This record gives sequence, C-alpha cells and structure tokens, in this order.
Amino acid sequence: MTQVQYNYTGCVTVVTGGANGIGADFAALMRQYGSRVIVWDLARHQPSGSAAQDFVAVDVSDLASVEQAMQQTLARASQVDFVMNSAGIAGPTQTLETSDPQVWEQILRVNLMGVYHVCRTVLPAMRARQQGRIVNIASLAGKEGTPNASAYSASKAGVIALTKSLGKELAETGIRVHALAPAAIETELLSQMSAQHVQIMIDKSPMKRLGTVREVSHQAAWLCSDACSFSTGATFDLSGGRATY
Repeated sequence: MTQVQYNYTGCVTVVTGGANGIGADFAALMRQYGSRVIVWDLARHQPSGSAAQDFVAVDVSDLASVEQAMQQTLARASQVDFVMNSAGIAGPTQTLETSDPQVWEQILRVNLMGVYHVCRTVLPAMRARQQGRIVNIASLAGKEGTPNASAYSASKAGVIALTKSLGKELAETGIRVHALAPAAIETELLSQMSAQHVQIMIDKSPMKRLGTVREVSHQAAWLCSDACSFSTGATFDLSGGRATY
C-alpha cells in the first residue's frame, strides 16, 4: 500500500492528550514528518531524553492552565501551526438517571470546555500569522448519541457544533478547523467502558473491527496539509462505514 508523506519541517504541532492514545500516535507521526511536537497533557507518559523538553503539563478543563501552557509553548517555539485537541475522558457506562452529576459535568469540562479553552488560547498566535490548522477529536457518539453514555455523547456533539461555528468564523483567514468523528478506536480509553459496550460498537461497524490510532493520525495529518484548503468546519467520518451522515 502506498504511504503518503508530508513535509512539516519548520512547523510546530501542539497535541493535547498527546501522552497516549490517538494523541500520542499523531505526535509520533508529525515528528516523523519533520514537525516539532509539543505535548500538552496532565502527565508525561513518554521516555525522558530529547523529547522531554517538548512536554507541557496542562489541565485543559482549566483555562488558566491552558493559558500558561501556551505561554510556555511560545517561549520555546515562538509559533503554533497545528493543534490536535485529543484530550478526553469517556466516563462510566451507565444510564442518565443513575449517573453522577459531578462526573457528568467533569466529562463536559474536559471534552468540550477543554476544546474551547485550547482553541480560544491558540487562536491569537494563529491569527497573527494568518495560518494554522485545528483538528478536534469528536466521536460518532456525538452524531448518533450512544445509549448509556449521555455525557460523552453530549460533549462530542458540542465539539462538532463548536467546530462548525469556529470554522465559519475563520473561513476568510488561512486558519482551517475540522473535527474527526471516530467510532470505536483501539485505545486505553476503551478500558473505561464495559466489554459489552465495546462489543456492541464493533458489531455495529460494517467492517466488524475497531479502528486503529494510525488510521486516525493519517487522516489528521492530511487535514493539516495544504491539500485540504477548500474545506473548513467539517467533521470527517472514521467509523468503518457505520456513520450515516
């Protein structure tokens, strides 16, 4: 199979939740393409050494923490070209009526408010250069509404709507904003869900399998490229054929 290659030498990529899962794989791929990558996460899950200086501790649910992370990033790299918002939590699998209101709210604070905080904070630097790409990790749950995952579904629906709105706001600039809506991807996040819940998602997929983090990363890398220029505010399916819109 032919592998597409991009040259992102001289570019700076920020990846929230980049210490593991989709974010970690995207960070690795962008480094492979020549970009400097700065991981924003609660804790470093990477080996110490040459990459250690490109980690910033941040809680995306806290605006002040995100603003501080941006200050540290600009002090090190002076610019931000690409941002992937992949920090997120799934929460427990349970009905809405049995859910813990505090947990429900926390999922929205991380998954939705976190995206808002990061976008709000990075945009001035992107506007100053009139260029940039933002890729928000949404979910098929945000389109369909997954039963027994009301907070997660609501948060990801919010990410999709935020992406549409912000994409239109920035349409006349050189900044493009997109979202990816994966179905079940094989990551540590699935460990927060019951095995039965995960199997249901697999069974719903026409491909009858989980997606891989590398499949998500490749699509995100394309969204960062100049090849994706006449599209903004869009949500791209990564569902193995499951999505109906």
